[in-house]
Amino acid sequence: RTQVELGRALRQGLRLEAENRLLRDQGRLKLIGESAAMQPVLQLIARVGPSGANVFITGENGTGKGLVAQALHAVSSRSARPLVTVNAGGLSEGVFESELFGHVKGAFTDAKADRVGRFELADGGTLFLDEIANVSLNLQAKLLRVLETGEFERVGSSKSRRVDVRILSASNADLNAEVASGRFRQDLLFRLNTIEIRLPPLRERREDILLLACHFLYQHAQRYRKSLTDFDRAAAQALLDHRWPGNVRELDHAVERAVLMSQGNVIKAEDLGLRPLREAPTRLEDMSLEEVEGFLIQKTLARFEGNVSRAAEALGLSRSALYRRIEKYKL
Repeated sequence: RTQVELGRALRQGLRLEAENRLLRDQGRLKLIGESAAMQPVLQLIARVGPSGANVFITGENGTGKGLVAQALHAVSSRSARPLVTVNAGGLSEGVFESELFGHVKGAFTDAKADRVGRFELADGGTLFLDEIANVSLNLQAKLLRVLETGEFERVGSSKSRRVDVRILSASNADLNAEVASGRFRQDLLFRLNTIEIRLPPLRERREDILLLACHFLYQHAQRYRKSLTDFDRAAAQALLDHRWPGNVRELDHAVERAVLMSQGNVIKAEDLGLRPLREAPTRLEDMSLEEVEGFLIQKTLARFEGNVSRAAEALGLSRSALYRRIEKYKL
Protein backbone atom coordinates (compact mmCIF):
# COMPACT_ATOMS: atom_id res chain seq x y z
CA ARG A 1 0.00 0.00 0.00
CA THR A 2 2.85 2.36 0.85
CA GLN A 3 4.43 1.77 -2.58
CA VAL A 4 1.12 2.49 -4.32
CA GLU A 5 0.71 5.68 -2.27
CA LEU A 6 4.27 6.68 -3.11
CA GLY A 7 3.82 6.14 -6.83
CA ARG A 8 0.62 8.14 -6.87
CA ALA A 9 2.19 10.91 -4.79
CA LEU A 10 5.23 11.12 -7.04
CA ARG A 11 3.08 11.47 -10.15
CA GLN A 12 0.88 14.06 -8.45
CA GLY A 13 3.92 15.90 -7.09
CA LEU A 14 5.46 16.23 -10.54
CA ARG A 15 2.13 17.34 -12.00
CA LEU A 16 1.62 19.92 -9.26
CA GLU A 17 5.15 21.24 -9.67
CA ALA A 18 4.51 21.78 -13.38
CA GLU A 19 1.19 23.45 -12.57
CA ASN A 20 2.87 25.65 -9.97
CA ARG A 21 5.45 26.87 -12.47
CA LEU A 22 2.66 27.79 -14.89
CA LEU A 23 0.54 29.42 -12.17
CA ARG A 24 3.50 31.44 -10.87
CA ASP A 25 4.02 32.73 -14.41
CA GLN A 26 0.37 33.77 -14.36
CA GLY A 27 0.80 35.49 -10.98
CA ARG A 28 -0.94 32.77 -8.98
CA LEU A 29 0.22 30.13 -6.54
CA LYS A 30 -1.30 26.68 -5.98
CA LEU A 31 -1.05 25.17 -2.52
CA ILE A 32 -0.35 21.45 -2.30
CA GLY A 33 -2.95 19.55 -0.35
CA GLU A 34 -5.45 16.88 -1.37
CA SER A 35 -6.36 15.69 2.14
CA ALA A 36 -9.81 16.27 3.62
CA ALA A 37 -8.24 18.48 6.30
CA MET A 38 -6.90 20.90 3.67
CA GLN A 39 -10.07 21.27 1.63
CA PRO A 40 -11.68 23.93 3.88
CA VAL A 41 -8.44 25.93 3.70
CA LEU A 42 -8.31 25.81 -0.10
CA GLN A 43 -12.01 26.65 -0.36
CA LEU A 44 -11.64 29.66 1.94
CA ILE A 45 -8.66 30.96 -0.03
CA ALA A 46 -10.65 30.72 -3.27
CA ARG A 47 -13.67 32.37 -1.67
CA VAL A 48 -12.13 35.24 0.33
CA GLY A 49 -8.86 35.77 -1.54
CA PRO A 50 -10.42 38.01 -4.22
CA SER A 51 -12.56 39.90 -1.68
CA GLY A 52 -9.92 42.21 -0.22
CA ALA A 53 -11.03 41.37 3.34
CA ASN A 54 -8.50 41.21 6.15
CA VAL A 55 -7.64 37.59 6.97
CA PHE A 56 -6.13 36.08 10.13
CA ILE A 57 -4.19 32.85 9.54
CA THR A 58 -3.63 30.55 12.49
CA GLY A 59 -1.75 27.29 12.90
CA GLU A 60 1.27 25.69 14.50
CA ASN A 61 4.82 26.65 13.55
CA GLY A 62 5.80 25.30 10.15
CA THR A 63 2.29 24.70 8.81
CA GLY A 64 2.69 27.16 5.92
CA LYS A 65 0.98 30.35 7.08
CA GLY A 66 3.25 32.43 4.85
CA LEU A 67 2.28 30.36 1.81
CA VAL A 68 -1.40 30.94 2.55
CA ALA A 69 -0.71 34.68 2.68
CA GLN A 70 1.01 34.43 -0.72
CA ALA A 71 -1.94 32.50 -2.15
CA LEU A 72 -4.48 35.01 -0.81
CA HIS A 73 -2.51 37.87 -2.34
CA ALA A 74 -2.03 36.02 -5.64
CA VAL A 75 -5.78 35.59 -6.23
CA SER A 76 -6.67 39.14 -5.17
CA SER A 77 -7.17 42.25 -7.29
CA ARG A 78 -3.97 43.57 -5.64
CA SER A 79 -1.75 40.81 -7.06
CA ALA A 80 0.06 43.22 -9.40
CA ARG A 81 1.14 45.27 -6.37
CA PRO A 82 3.61 44.17 -3.68
CA LEU A 83 3.08 41.61 -0.95
CA VAL A 84 5.22 42.95 1.91
CA THR A 85 6.01 40.80 4.94
CA VAL A 86 7.10 41.87 8.40
CA ASN A 87 7.69 39.43 11.26
CA ALA A 88 7.07 40.69 14.78
CA GLY A 89 8.78 37.71 16.41
CA GLY A 90 11.87 38.69 18.38
CA LEU A 91 11.85 42.39 17.36
CA SER A 92 11.98 45.12 19.99
CA GLU A 93 9.12 47.62 20.06
CA GLY A 94 11.26 50.43 18.64
CA VAL A 95 12.66 48.35 15.78
CA PHE A 96 9.24 46.98 14.88
CA GLU A 97 7.66 50.46 14.89
CA SER A 98 10.36 51.72 12.52
CA GLU A 99 9.89 48.64 10.31
CA LEU A 100 6.16 49.25 10.06
CA PHE A 101 5.93 53.03 9.78
CA GLY A 102 9.41 54.11 8.71
CA HIS A 103 11.27 57.03 10.29
CA VAL A 104 12.70 60.43 9.45
CA LYS A 105 16.33 61.44 9.72
CA GLY A 106 17.25 62.24 13.31
CA ALA A 107 14.27 60.42 14.83
CA PHE A 108 16.71 58.45 17.00
CA THR A 109 20.47 58.01 17.34
CA ASP A 110 21.00 55.68 14.37
CA ALA A 111 18.47 57.38 12.07
CA LYS A 112 21.02 58.74 9.59
CA ALA A 113 18.46 59.17 6.78
CA ASP A 114 14.73 58.95 6.09
CA ARG A 115 13.44 55.42 5.80
CA VAL A 116 10.26 54.16 4.15
CA GLY A 117 8.31 51.66 6.28
CA ARG A 118 6.49 48.51 5.28
CA PHE A 119 3.09 50.19 5.17
CA GLU A 120 4.28 52.60 2.48
CA LEU A 121 6.04 49.81 0.58
CA ALA A 122 2.78 47.84 0.56
CA ASP A 123 0.60 50.78 -0.58
CA GLY A 124 -1.93 49.45 -3.09
CA GLY A 125 -0.95 45.90 -2.20
CA THR A 126 -0.93 43.60 0.80
CA LEU A 127 0.90 43.72 4.14
CA PHE A 128 1.46 40.38 5.89
CA LEU A 129 2.03 40.75 9.64
CA ASP A 130 3.51 37.49 10.87
CA GLU A 131 3.56 36.56 14.58
CA ILE A 132 1.08 39.37 15.29
CA ALA A 133 0.66 38.26 18.93
CA ASN A 134 4.14 39.64 19.66
CA VAL A 135 3.15 43.25 18.92
CA SER A 136 3.16 45.42 22.07
CA LEU A 137 -0.05 47.05 23.31
CA ASN A 138 1.37 50.48 22.47
CA LEU A 139 1.98 49.51 18.86
CA GLN A 140 -1.34 47.68 18.68
CA ALA A 141 -3.04 51.06 19.23
CA LYS A 142 -1.06 52.62 16.37
CA LEU A 143 -1.77 49.66 14.14
CA LEU A 144 -5.48 49.91 14.91
CA ARG A 145 -5.48 53.56 13.84
CA VAL A 146 -4.03 52.66 10.42
CA LEU A 147 -6.64 49.95 9.95
CA GLU A 148 -9.44 52.36 10.87
CA THR A 149 -8.27 55.51 9.04
CA GLY A 150 -5.56 54.46 6.61
CA GLU A 151 -3.31 57.12 8.18
CA PHE A 152 -0.04 57.01 10.12
CA GLU A 153 3.12 59.04 10.78
CA ARG A 154 6.71 57.98 10.35
CA VAL A 155 8.65 57.77 13.62
CA GLY A 156 9.87 61.28 14.48
CA SER A 157 7.43 63.03 12.12
CA SER A 158 4.08 64.74 12.65
CA LYS A 159 3.12 64.57 8.98
CA SER A 160 0.25 62.14 8.34
CA ARG A 161 0.51 59.77 5.39
CA ARG A 162 -2.28 57.77 3.79
CA VAL A 163 -2.05 54.22 2.50
CA ASP A 164 -4.42 51.70 0.93
CA VAL A 165 -3.33 48.30 2.23
CA ARG A 166 -4.96 44.92 2.74
CA ILE A 167 -3.85 43.31 6.00
CA LEU A 168 -3.12 39.62 6.36
CA SER A 169 -1.89 38.48 9.77
CA ALA A 170 -0.79 35.22 11.33
CA SER A 171 0.02 33.67 14.68
CA ASN A 172 0.25 30.29 16.35
CA ALA A 173 -1.10 31.87 19.55
CA ASP A 174 -4.74 31.80 20.61
CA LEU A 175 -5.54 35.51 20.23
CA ASN A 176 -8.84 35.14 22.08
CA ALA A 177 -6.85 33.90 25.07
CA GLU A 178 -4.40 36.79 24.57
CA VAL A 179 -7.36 39.20 24.64
CA ALA A 180 -8.72 37.59 27.81
CA SER A 181 -5.33 37.96 29.49
CA GLY A 182 -5.08 41.63 28.50
CA ARG A 183 -2.13 41.14 26.14
CA PHE A 184 -4.04 41.84 22.93
CA ARG A 185 -6.67 44.43 22.05
CA GLN A 186 -10.08 43.04 21.23
CA ASP A 187 -10.89 45.91 18.85
CA LEU A 188 -7.70 45.19 16.89
CA LEU A 189 -8.54 41.49 16.74
CA PHE A 190 -11.96 42.35 15.30
CA ARG A 191 -10.26 44.42 12.58
CA LEU A 192 -7.71 41.74 11.73
CA ASN A 193 -10.00 38.75 11.96
CA THR A 194 -12.69 39.46 9.36
CA ILE A 195 -12.05 35.89 8.20
CA GLU A 196 -9.97 33.26 10.01
CA ILE A 197 -8.17 30.46 8.21
CA ARG A 198 -6.88 27.64 10.41
CA LEU A 199 -4.08 25.54 8.96
CA PRO A 200 -4.09 21.92 10.17
CA PRO A 201 -0.83 20.41 11.45
CA LEU A 202 0.80 17.86 9.17
CA ARG A 203 -0.18 14.99 11.50
CA GLU A 204 -3.83 15.77 10.64
CA ARG A 205 -3.21 15.58 6.89
CA ARG A 206 -1.35 12.29 6.58
CA GLU A 207 -2.55 11.80 2.99
CA ASP A 208 -0.48 14.83 1.96
CA ILE A 209 2.85 13.69 3.44
CA LEU A 210 4.13 11.73 0.44
CA LEU A 211 2.70 14.26 -2.00
CA LEU A 212 4.56 17.08 -0.24
CA ALA A 213 7.70 14.96 0.11
CA CYS A 214 7.77 14.29 -3.64
CA HIS A 215 7.24 17.99 -4.30
CA PHE A 216 10.22 18.87 -2.07
CA LEU A 217 12.28 16.06 -3.61
CA TYR A 218 11.75 17.53 -7.06
CA GLN A 219 12.64 21.04 -5.86
CA HIS A 220 15.81 20.10 -3.97
CA ALA A 221 17.03 17.63 -6.59
CA GLN A 222 16.79 20.44 -9.14
CA ARG A 223 18.49 22.90 -6.80
CA TYR A 224 21.42 20.61 -5.98
CA ARG A 225 21.58 19.03 -9.45
CA LYS A 226 21.05 15.50 -8.20
CA SER A 227 19.39 12.78 -10.30
CA LEU A 228 17.02 11.66 -7.55
CA THR A 229 13.53 10.62 -8.57
CA ASP A 230 11.99 8.56 -5.79
CA PHE A 231 11.90 7.32 -2.18
CA ASP A 232 12.40 3.62 -1.47
CA ARG A 233 9.72 1.77 0.47
CA ALA A 234 11.46 2.09 3.85
CA ALA A 235 11.95 5.83 3.37
CA ALA A 236 8.31 6.30 2.39
CA GLN A 237 7.21 4.36 5.47
CA ALA A 238 9.52 6.44 7.68
CA LEU A 239 7.92 9.60 6.31
CA LEU A 240 4.44 8.28 7.04
CA ASP A 241 5.35 7.07 10.55
CA HIS A 242 7.02 10.28 11.74
CA ARG A 243 4.91 12.65 13.90
CA TRP A 244 6.25 15.85 12.28
CA PRO A 245 6.15 18.21 15.29
CA GLY A 246 7.75 20.83 13.04
CA ASN A 247 5.07 20.26 10.38
CA VAL A 248 5.67 21.01 6.68
CA ARG A 249 8.82 23.00 7.42
CA GLU A 250 10.36 19.98 9.15
CA LEU A 251 9.38 17.74 6.22
CA ASP A 252 10.98 20.17 3.77
CA HIS A 253 14.23 20.21 5.79
CA ALA A 254 14.24 16.41 6.10
CA VAL A 255 13.88 15.93 2.34
CA GLU A 256 16.54 18.57 1.63
CA ARG A 257 18.92 16.74 3.98
CA ALA A 258 18.12 13.44 2.28
CA VAL A 259 18.85 14.89 -1.15
CA LEU A 260 22.25 16.09 0.07
CA MET A 261 23.08 12.82 1.86
CA SER A 262 21.87 10.37 -0.79
CA GLN A 263 24.49 8.53 -2.84
CA GLY A 264 22.10 6.80 -5.20
CA ASN A 265 19.10 7.52 -7.38
CA VAL A 266 16.51 6.97 -4.66
CA ILE A 267 16.15 8.33 -1.13
CA LYS A 268 16.71 5.72 1.59
CA ALA A 269 15.36 5.88 5.15
CA GLU A 270 18.81 6.56 6.60
CA ASP A 271 19.20 9.57 4.27
CA LEU A 272 16.26 11.26 5.98
CA GLY A 273 17.90 11.23 9.41
CA LEU A 274 14.52 11.10 11.14
CA ARG A 275 14.59 10.43 14.84
CA PRO A 276 11.63 9.93 17.16
CA LEU A 277 10.91 12.58 19.77
CA ARG A 278 13.72 12.22 22.27
CA GLU A 279 12.75 10.26 25.34
CA ALA A 280 13.84 11.38 28.77
CA PRO A 281 17.50 10.44 29.21
CA THR A 282 18.39 8.06 32.00
CA ARG A 283 21.41 10.15 33.00
CA LEU A 284 20.88 13.91 32.76
CA GLU A 285 24.34 14.40 34.21
CA ASP A 286 25.78 12.96 30.99
CA MET A 287 24.08 15.68 28.91
CA SER A 288 25.39 19.17 28.25
CA LEU A 289 23.38 22.17 29.44
CA GLU A 290 22.37 22.90 25.83
CA GLU A 291 21.20 19.31 25.29
CA VAL A 292 19.06 19.47 28.44
CA GLU A 293 17.57 22.83 27.41
CA GLY A 294 16.82 21.62 23.88
CA PHE A 295 15.23 18.42 25.22
CA LEU A 296 13.06 20.38 27.68
CA ILE A 297 11.89 22.86 25.03
CA GLN A 298 11.09 20.08 22.56
CA LYS A 299 9.02 18.18 25.13
CA THR A 300 7.18 21.34 26.22
CA LEU A 301 6.32 22.30 22.63
CA ALA A 302 5.04 18.78 22.02
CA ARG A 303 2.97 18.96 25.21
CA PHE A 304 1.24 22.13 24.01
CA GLU A 305 1.01 20.93 20.37
CA GLY A 306 3.32 23.65 19.06
CA ASN A 307 1.60 26.57 20.81
CA VAL A 308 4.53 28.90 21.49
CA SER A 309 2.63 31.22 23.86
CA ARG A 310 1.61 28.41 26.20
CA ALA A 311 5.01 26.71 25.99
CA ALA A 312 6.79 29.99 26.76
CA GLU A 313 4.56 30.58 29.78
CA ALA A 314 5.20 27.05 31.08
CA LEU A 315 8.96 27.48 30.62
CA GLY A 316 9.03 30.94 32.21
CA LEU A 317 10.31 32.56 29.00
CA SER A 318 9.09 35.42 26.85
CA ARG A 319 7.78 34.45 23.40
CA SER A 320 10.75 36.14 21.71
CA ALA A 321 13.23 34.30 23.97
CA LEU A 322 11.56 30.98 23.16
CA TYR A 323 11.62 31.76 19.43
CA ARG A 324 15.37 32.38 19.63
CA ARG A 325 15.87 28.99 21.29
CA ILE A 326 13.62 27.25 18.75
CA GLU A 327 15.83 28.62 15.99
CA LYS A 328 19.00 27.75 17.93
CA TYR A 329 18.01 24.11 18.41
CA LYS A 330 16.22 23.89 15.04
CA LEU A 331 13.02 22.61 16.67
